[in-house]
This record gives sequence, C-alpha cells and structure tokens, in this order.
Amino acid sequence: MVDHLANTEINSQRIAAVENCFGASGQPLAVPGRVLLGEGILTKECRKKPKPRIFFLFNDILVYGSIVINKRKYNSQHIIPLEDVTLETLPDTLQMKNRWMIKTSKKSFVVSAASLTERKEWISHLEECIRHLLTKTGRQPSTEHAAPWIPDKATDICMRCTQTKFSTLTRRHHCRKCGFVVCADCSRQRFLMPRLSPKPLRVCNLCYRQLLAEKKKEAEADRRQPEPIHPAIPGYEPSSGDDSDKSDDDKADQWPADTEFYTSEVSWSSFHS
Repeated sequence: MVDHLANTEINSQRIAAVENCFGASGQPLAVPGRVLLGEGILTKECRKKPKPRIFFLFNDILVYGSIVINKRKYNSQHIIPLEDVTLETLPDTLQMKNRWMIKTSKKSFVVSAASLTERKEWISHLEECIRHLLTKTGRQPSTEHAAPWIPDKATDICMRCTQTKFSTLTRRHHCRKCGFVVCADCSRQRFLMPRLSPKPLRVCNLCYRQLLAEKKKEAEADRRQPEPIHPAIPGYEPSSGDDSDKSDDDKADQWPADTEFYTSEVSWSSFHS
C-alpha cells in the first residue's frame, strides 16, 4: 500500500492538508517517499489529566498535536521518528481503557483508543511501519527509553521521601530520569542527559546519585582507553527534539480567512486503504 500511494496525487493532497491544519506553527511534512497511512483522535495521558490529541501515522514518522478546531486547526506539533519507537500494551484503568505506551529515547507516554478494535488497528499499523523501517535501515530496535511521567493525581505524597504532602503551596515535580512525582527537597539537583535535552534537567536525589556513579564509571573507562591514532571525524549533534506538552490555552497563530482546511470524507479514526 505504501509503494502504491507514495507518488500519488491523493497522498500529496492529504499531507498538504495536514500541514495546513498545523499552519505556521508546524514543520513541513512533505518529503519524497513519505506516505500518510492513517489518522485519528487518541486520548493521551498528560501530567494533569488525560487529554484528546490528534495523531497522524506516516510510514516513517508519527505526528501528534493539540486540537484547536477538529479537522481544521491544530497546534503544539510533535514529530516522532518511528525507528525510535517501541510499543507496550497496558491494562485498563478506571479512567482509561484500551491503553498502550509509546516509548522513545526522548519521551514515553500512554495513549488510549476509543475501542479495543481501534487499539489493535493502531498497534498493528505502527508495528508494521517500524518493522519495515528497521529492515530497510538494518538498525536494531531501540532499547533505551525515557521513563513516562507518572500523572500528578496518582499520588498525594512525594514518591521518594514519602513524607511531604502535596498541596496548593507544595508543588509537585517530576524526575526526568525515573518519572516519579517528587517534592522540591527531593529534586533539587540537575543533571545533563544529552539524550533528553541539551540543558541539565531536574532529577530526584536517588537518580542523581546513580547518574553521578555512572558518569564516574564512564570517565574511568575512558581513561583506560588508549588514545586513537587518528582523530575522530567531527559529526553533527542531533537536535534535542524537545517534546514537552504545551498548554491548550496557548495563543494560536492568526489564520488567513481564505485558508483551506482538511475536508476529506474518510472516517476520522480510520486508516486509508
């Protein structure tokens, strides 16, 4: 299906429509060989509460964003390379059913579908795209994943000291290494984790000690390595790909009155065939 759609006019129109919906706040999505395979609304577990998000599945990337006007206007665009994605099916909770986790090296989060059938369809198409990409590139599946953030409402006390109670005045924080909800006293340290961000990130005291120990061990191993005969060829640093959620109340860009929005008759939560 991907090969069939790759160079068709309908595929180009679909991708252009998605770009139009994100407007100037989104990145260009049309590249040679890219195909839009499916789209739909999934519920994403966010820090404060579950929120609906629009998702677009391409043959090489997964794109999602916040819904301003359904089928017309989205913002807070996030692009995830599928080569970096690992999926994990999760059990239902009282708040969310038909859940699974999307795990990447930079960010991991939980989504849920409206039905079990829809979840199976999403996971099936995602796994097929990932398998195809890994076969094409010869890469192995990713083994390092960012920890998902535990939602704020999951606990009323610090998950490290288990003493501090959260309130209006006592804020919740998240450790970027383990994802635990912690108090300020248990997360005063910052640590540079280039895989997640070019800036030092908040971590809990336990993770900070572990990261320091790992850094010390790596430094000792480097000192034992012999100096290379030839200097390494300089490379380019990858973009940090900051994937933090933005508030739904962020001011949206102004849209021209004559902007053409997505008007496809295809079911909004289905995959193209």
